Amino acid sequence: METTVEQILKRQKMKKFAFGFVVIMAGLLLLAFNFDMLPNGWKHVFFSWQMLLIAIGIVSIFGSDSRMPGWILIFIGGFFLIPEIFVMHISFFRLFWPFILIGIGLMILSKHGTHGRWRRKFNSSATILPEDGYINETNIFSGSKHRVINQVFRGGKISNIFGGTEIDLSKAILQEGQTELTIECIFGGVTLIVPDDWKVILNMNAIMGGFSDKRLVVRQATDPNKVLIIRGSAIFGGGEIKCC
Repeated sequence: METTVEQILKRQKMKKFAFGFVVIMAGLLLLAFNFDMLPNGWKHVFFSWQMLLIAIGIVSIFGSDSRMPGWILIFIGGFFLIPEIFVMHISFFRLFWPFILIGIGLMILSKHGTHGRWRRKFNSSATILPEDGYINETNIFSGSKHRVINQVFRGGKISNIFGGTEIDLSKAILQEGQTELTIECIFGGVTLIVPDDWKVILNMNAIMGGFSDKRLVVRQATDPNKVLIIRGSAIFGGGEIKCC
Protein backbone atom coordinates (compact mmCIF):
# COMPACT_ATOMS: atom_id res chain seq x y z
CA MET A 1 0.00 0.00 0.00
CA GLU A 2 1.25 3.51 -0.85
CA THR A 3 2.44 5.69 1.98
CA THR A 4 0.85 9.07 2.65
CA VAL A 5 3.85 10.90 1.20
CA GLU A 6 3.61 8.86 -2.00
CA GLN A 7 -0.10 9.64 -2.27
CA ILE A 8 0.55 13.36 -1.83
CA LEU A 9 3.25 13.32 -4.53
CA LYS A 10 0.95 11.38 -6.86
CA ARG A 11 -1.88 13.89 -6.42
CA GLN A 12 0.49 16.82 -6.97
CA LYS A 13 1.74 15.19 -10.17
CA MET A 14 -1.82 14.63 -11.41
CA LYS A 15 -2.74 18.22 -10.55
CA LYS A 16 0.23 19.57 -12.52
CA PHE A 17 -0.69 17.35 -15.46
CA ALA A 18 -4.31 18.58 -15.41
CA PHE A 19 -3.21 22.21 -15.12
CA GLY A 20 -0.74 21.81 -17.97
CA PHE A 21 -3.40 20.17 -20.14
CA VAL A 22 -5.85 23.02 -19.50
CA VAL A 23 -3.20 25.65 -20.35
CA ILE A 24 -2.26 23.81 -23.57
CA MET A 25 -5.92 23.58 -24.61
CA ALA A 26 -6.36 27.31 -23.97
CA GLY A 27 -3.33 28.04 -26.15
CA LEU A 28 -4.57 25.79 -28.98
CA LEU A 29 -8.02 27.39 -28.88
CA LEU A 30 -6.54 30.89 -28.94
CA LEU A 31 -4.35 29.88 -31.89
CA ALA A 32 -7.38 28.48 -33.72
CA PHE A 33 -9.35 31.69 -33.20
CA ASN A 34 -6.43 33.89 -34.31
CA PHE A 35 -6.16 31.97 -37.59
CA ASP A 36 -9.93 31.85 -38.14
CA MET A 37 -10.03 28.07 -37.74
CA LEU A 38 -12.97 28.46 -35.37
CA PRO A 39 -15.91 30.90 -35.59
CA ASN A 40 -15.01 34.09 -33.74
CA GLY A 41 -18.46 34.07 -32.15
CA TRP A 42 -17.42 31.17 -29.94
CA LYS A 43 -14.47 33.05 -28.47
CA HIS A 44 -16.55 34.65 -25.72
CA VAL A 45 -17.70 31.17 -24.69
CA PHE A 46 -14.30 29.50 -24.42
CA PHE A 47 -12.64 32.53 -22.83
CA SER A 48 -15.19 33.44 -20.17
CA TRP A 49 -15.43 33.41 -16.38
CA GLN A 50 -17.78 30.42 -16.65
CA MET A 51 -15.18 28.39 -18.54
CA LEU A 52 -12.54 29.51 -16.03
CA LEU A 53 -14.61 27.99 -13.20
CA ILE A 54 -14.96 24.76 -15.18
CA ALA A 55 -11.19 24.64 -15.77
CA ILE A 56 -10.45 25.25 -12.08
CA GLY A 57 -12.94 22.52 -11.18
CA ILE A 58 -11.23 20.03 -13.50
CA VAL A 59 -7.82 20.78 -11.98
CA SER A 60 -9.31 20.51 -8.47
CA ILE A 61 -10.77 17.06 -9.19
CA PHE A 62 -7.37 15.69 -10.17
CA GLY A 63 -5.52 17.28 -7.24
CA SER A 64 -7.70 16.48 -4.24
CA ASP A 65 -9.03 13.51 -2.27
CA SER A 66 -12.53 14.93 -2.41
CA ARG A 67 -13.99 15.61 -5.85
CA MET A 68 -17.06 17.44 -4.54
CA PRO A 69 -15.60 21.00 -4.65
CA GLY A 70 -14.40 20.47 -8.21
CA TRP A 71 -17.78 19.19 -9.36
CA ILE A 72 -19.48 22.15 -7.69
CA LEU A 73 -17.30 24.58 -9.65
CA ILE A 74 -17.97 22.68 -12.87
CA PHE A 75 -21.72 22.78 -12.14
CA ILE A 76 -21.72 26.53 -11.45
CA GLY A 77 -19.65 27.29 -14.55
CA GLY A 78 -21.70 24.98 -16.75
CA PHE A 79 -24.97 26.32 -15.34
CA PHE A 80 -24.17 29.89 -16.37
CA LEU A 81 -22.52 28.80 -19.62
CA ILE A 82 -25.69 27.18 -21.01
CA PRO A 83 -27.49 30.49 -21.80
CA GLU A 84 -24.32 31.66 -23.61
CA ILE A 85 -24.58 28.68 -25.96
CA PHE A 86 -28.33 28.20 -26.36
CA VAL A 87 -31.12 30.73 -26.69
CA MET A 88 -33.17 30.38 -23.53
CA HIS A 89 -36.59 31.86 -22.81
CA ILE A 90 -36.10 31.78 -19.05
CA SER A 91 -33.67 33.59 -16.76
CA PHE A 92 -31.07 31.21 -15.40
CA PHE A 93 -30.27 33.67 -12.63
CA ARG A 94 -33.77 33.02 -11.26
CA LEU A 95 -33.05 29.28 -11.19
CA PHE A 96 -29.57 29.39 -9.66
CA TRP A 97 -30.33 29.95 -5.98
CA PRO A 98 -33.38 27.64 -5.93
CA PHE A 99 -31.18 24.88 -7.39
CA ILE A 100 -28.45 25.63 -4.84
CA LEU A 101 -30.94 25.47 -1.94
CA ILE A 102 -32.45 22.24 -3.28
CA GLY A 103 -28.97 20.72 -3.60
CA ILE A 104 -28.03 21.74 -0.06
CA GLY A 105 -31.31 20.30 1.21
CA LEU A 106 -30.56 16.98 -0.49
CA MET A 107 -27.10 16.98 1.11
CA ILE A 108 -28.67 17.56 4.53
CA LEU A 109 -31.11 14.69 4.01
CA SER A 110 -28.35 12.37 2.79
CA LYS A 111 -26.32 13.07 5.93
CA HIS A 112 -29.27 12.83 8.32
CA GLY A 113 -28.69 10.20 10.93
CA THR A 114 -25.03 9.62 10.02
CA HIS A 115 -23.38 7.54 12.73
CA GLY A 116 -20.72 9.15 14.82
CA ARG A 117 -21.63 12.80 14.17
CA TRP A 118 -19.77 15.07 16.57
CA ARG A 119 -22.16 17.91 17.25
CA ARG A 120 -21.98 19.15 20.82
CA LYS A 121 -21.47 22.87 21.32
CA PHE A 122 -18.50 24.49 23.02
CA ASN A 123 -18.81 25.37 26.66
CA SER A 124 -16.63 25.64 29.76
CA SER A 125 -16.31 21.87 30.04
CA ALA A 126 -14.28 19.63 27.76
CA THR A 127 -15.81 18.12 24.67
CA ILE A 128 -15.39 14.36 24.47
CA LEU A 129 -14.62 12.78 21.14
CA PRO A 130 -16.16 9.44 20.22
CA GLU A 131 -14.24 6.45 21.52
CA ASP A 132 -12.40 6.02 18.22
CA GLY A 133 -11.00 9.56 18.53
CA TYR A 134 -12.23 10.79 15.13
CA ILE A 135 -14.07 13.98 14.17
CA ASN A 136 -16.96 13.85 11.70
CA GLU A 137 -18.22 17.42 11.45
CA THR A 138 -20.64 18.89 8.90
CA ASN A 139 -21.95 22.47 9.01
CA ILE A 140 -24.36 23.86 6.40
CA PHE A 141 -25.47 27.43 7.07
CA SER A 142 -24.39 26.91 10.67
CA GLY A 143 -21.36 26.93 12.95
CA SER A 144 -19.88 25.08 15.90
CA LYS A 145 -17.10 25.28 18.47
CA HIS A 146 -15.42 22.38 20.26
CA ARG A 147 -12.62 21.84 22.74
CA VAL A 148 -10.84 18.56 23.38
CA ILE A 149 -8.91 17.84 26.57
CA ASN A 150 -6.64 14.91 27.42
CA GLN A 151 -7.79 12.64 24.62
CA VAL A 152 -5.97 11.08 21.69
CA PHE A 153 -6.87 12.80 18.43
CA ARG A 154 -6.89 10.47 15.41
CA GLY A 155 -8.10 12.82 12.65
CA GLY A 156 -11.36 12.80 10.72
CA LYS A 157 -13.27 15.05 8.33
CA ILE A 158 -14.76 18.54 8.52
CA SER A 159 -17.14 19.83 5.83
CA ASN A 160 -18.39 23.42 5.91
CA ILE A 161 -20.76 24.92 3.35
CA PHE A 162 -21.68 28.49 4.26
CA GLY A 163 -20.63 27.57 7.79
CA GLY A 164 -17.73 27.59 10.20
CA THR A 165 -15.96 25.43 12.77
CA GLU A 166 -13.55 26.22 15.58
CA ILE A 167 -11.78 23.28 17.23
CA ASP A 168 -9.46 23.69 20.17
CA LEU A 169 -6.93 20.83 20.24
CA SER A 170 -4.44 22.62 22.48
CA LYS A 171 -4.99 20.07 25.26
CA ALA A 172 -5.40 17.03 23.03
CA ILE A 173 -2.83 14.29 22.41
CA LEU A 174 -1.68 13.46 18.91
CA GLN A 175 -1.56 9.75 18.10
CA GLU A 176 1.64 8.00 17.05
CA GLY A 177 2.53 8.26 13.37
CA GLN A 178 0.58 10.25 10.79
CA THR A 179 -2.83 11.70 11.62
CA GLU A 180 -4.97 12.87 8.69
CA LEU A 181 -7.64 15.55 8.90
CA THR A 182 -9.65 16.27 5.74
CA ILE A 183 -11.19 19.74 5.45
CA GLU A 184 -13.63 20.85 2.75
CA CYS A 185 -14.72 24.50 2.89
CA ILE A 186 -17.10 26.07 0.38
CA PHE A 187 -17.96 29.63 1.39
CA GLY A 188 -16.96 28.58 4.90
CA GLY A 189 -14.03 28.42 7.26
CA VAL A 190 -12.22 26.35 9.87
CA THR A 191 -10.05 27.47 12.77
CA LEU A 192 -7.79 24.92 14.47
CA ILE A 193 -6.03 25.67 17.73
CA VAL A 194 -3.08 23.32 18.25
CA PRO A 195 0.00 23.22 20.49
CA ASP A 196 3.08 25.08 19.25
CA ASP A 197 5.13 21.86 19.17
CA TRP A 198 2.85 19.90 16.84
CA LYS A 199 4.30 19.11 13.43
CA VAL A 200 1.66 20.10 10.88
CA ILE A 201 1.78 19.51 7.11
CA LEU A 202 -0.69 21.43 4.95
CA ASN A 203 -1.83 19.93 1.65
CA MET A 204 -4.79 22.15 0.81
CA ASN A 205 -6.09 23.21 -2.60
CA ALA A 206 -7.24 26.82 -2.42
CA ILE A 207 -9.54 28.38 -5.04
CA MET A 208 -10.39 31.98 -4.28
CA GLY A 209 -9.52 31.19 -0.69
CA GLY A 210 -6.67 30.01 1.50
CA PHE A 211 -5.52 27.97 4.46
CA SER A 212 -2.45 28.92 6.49
CA ASP A 213 -0.50 28.15 9.65
CA LYS A 214 -0.55 31.37 11.68
CA ARG A 215 1.21 30.14 14.78
CA LEU A 216 3.61 32.92 15.75
CA VAL A 217 6.02 30.48 17.36
CA VAL A 218 6.49 26.87 16.25
CA ARG A 219 8.76 24.87 18.54
CA GLN A 220 10.56 21.72 17.48
CA ALA A 221 8.25 18.75 17.76
CA THR A 222 8.62 16.82 21.01
CA ASP A 223 8.04 13.61 19.05
CA PRO A 224 8.91 14.04 15.33
CA ASN A 225 7.09 10.78 14.57
CA LYS A 226 3.76 12.42 15.41
CA VAL A 227 2.54 14.40 12.39
CA LEU A 228 -0.80 16.06 11.65
CA ILE A 229 -1.53 16.15 7.91
CA ILE A 230 -4.31 18.52 6.84
CA ARG A 231 -5.64 18.01 3.33
CA GLY A 232 -8.67 19.08 1.34
CA SER A 233 -10.00 22.13 -0.51
CA ALA A 234 -10.97 25.71 0.27
CA ILE A 235 -13.27 27.30 -2.32
CA PHE A 236 -14.25 30.88 -1.60
CA GLY A 237 -13.35 30.10 1.98
CA GLY A 238 -10.46 28.86 4.05
CA GLY A 239 -9.04 28.47 7.47
CA GLU A 240 -6.13 28.96 9.79
CA ILE A 241 -4.07 27.18 12.40
CA LYS A 242 -3.46 29.08 15.60
CA CYS A 243 -1.60 28.39 18.79
CA CYS A 244 -3.16 28.40 22.23
